[in-house]
Amino acid sequence: MSSGNVLVVDDDPALLELLRMRLESAQYRVTTAQNEAEAIAAVKGQTFDLSILDLRLGRGDGISLMEEIHSLNPELPIIILTAHGTIESAVEAMRKGAYSYLTKPFESRDLFFQIEKALENRRLTSEVKRLQELLREKYDFAHIVAKSEKMQAVLEMVSRIAKIDSTVYIRGESGTGKELIARAVHLASDRKNKAFVAINCAALPESLLESQLFGHEKGAFTGAVRSTKGLFTQAHEGTIFLDEIGDMPLSIQAKLLRVLQERQFYPLGSEEPVEVDVRVIVATQRDLAEQVKQGLFREDLFYRIHVIPVHLPPLRERKEDIPPLVEHFLKKFSGQMKKEVKGLNPGVLQKLMLHDWPGNVRELENAVEYAVAMTRQDFIGEDLFFQAKPAEKSDSPKSFKEAKEAFEKDYLRNLLGLCQGNVSQAAKMAGKYRADFYDLLRKHNLQTADFKKPG
Repeated sequence: MSSGNVLVVDDDPALLELLRMRLESAQYRVTTAQNEAEAIAAVKGQTFDLSILDLRLGRGDGISLMEEIHSLNPELPIIILTAHGTIESAVEAMRKGAYSYLTKPFESRDLFFQIEKALENRRLTSEVKRLQELLREKYDFAHIVAKSEKMQAVLEMVSRIAKIDSTVYIRGESGTGKELIARAVHLASDRKNKAFVAINCAALPESLLESQLFGHEKGAFTGAVRSTKGLFTQAHEGTIFLDEIGDMPLSIQAKLLRVLQERQFYPLGSEEPVEVDVRVIVATQRDLAEQVKQGLFREDLFYRIHVIPVHLPPLRERKEDIPPLVEHFLKKFSGQMKKEVKGLNPGVLQKLMLHDWPGNVRELENAVEYAVAMTRQDFIGEDLFFQAKPAEKSDSPKSFKEAKEAFEKDYLRNLLGLCQGNVSQAAKMAGKYRADFYDLLRKHNLQTADFKKPG
């Protein structure tokens, strides 16, 4: 059994000593109290994982003591000890917050079973709260750095739409924080205690994307050795975030439309529909209205997702956010790297505000992280933000392999730029299978999102 810190309260010295011996033999740390005053002093003086409390104390009422203990430590599980004639009172105690009760006399195995159940429940509750606090700390409105009027307007809109279930359509350039806003919507909604599931539609080939979204049955395709739940099923009663929806293949767009219209779909290889209750948030950096005109995006799906549009302005249009963002990132990375960076040299912040930041907040964050990592001073200088890259000089020519690799990477970059990051189109122009083209991108560490033109 795992150890824990247990408070035992009983006015019977013999029973108190017996419980102490039983619990200590099972490796629990035990504190005993014979009355209310001793119990309250103990709770004020140290942290307990569990309390065992007699319902009938000499001059007091166990329920009143339980309520007083909970006023000091609301999360503390309490097991009530009761005699046969007071079971109704024990049930009343559970209604008022007791975890469970034991009827005297009781077996040791029953006592330890109840203790372990109570401690496990406390551990699970604490972990859930810890994860929720971590999420809130990272994604709550108060921690989204947004001093500009444009971003304040975005957050005000988010606070108004969070409680309704309508589909949200977020549009913004790469690096503007689309997923951050999607998570804020989720955490401000009534679905906040359910799952938030996110997927980048541009990051997966067509066949894998469909399986990821809707799941598949065993044997649905080569390699499907077991049935798998898709992200829509995982997000049931919660929120699903479809990033870069403009890159979703037309065949999957048709299936997504069915989900939005009927709230059901068929996993790959299944003849049984799956019904889901999800809040859908989509995001794109593309002009989907233009995509519709070009036949690259379904018009009916566009109108189905374009219910509540949220536009995230690029950083160059809200430069008043740069100083607080820099301060936020300096504090964040200084703490992570255990460095005492106090700030920037005079004039550096002004130059940061004059920069256009095509990669937006993500680019600024990366720049600050690099500067904090590289600096040896208390204040960061301009050289760590704007470094000129010297041209490579070499007296000897590259090897054939190096030249081939350099040409291949340059060719891929030019092709992706020409196709604005559209992998299907680029693979077709290159005469490559889509999967092989993805292998080349991974080989040269190229990200399609870097080549998509902002809408």
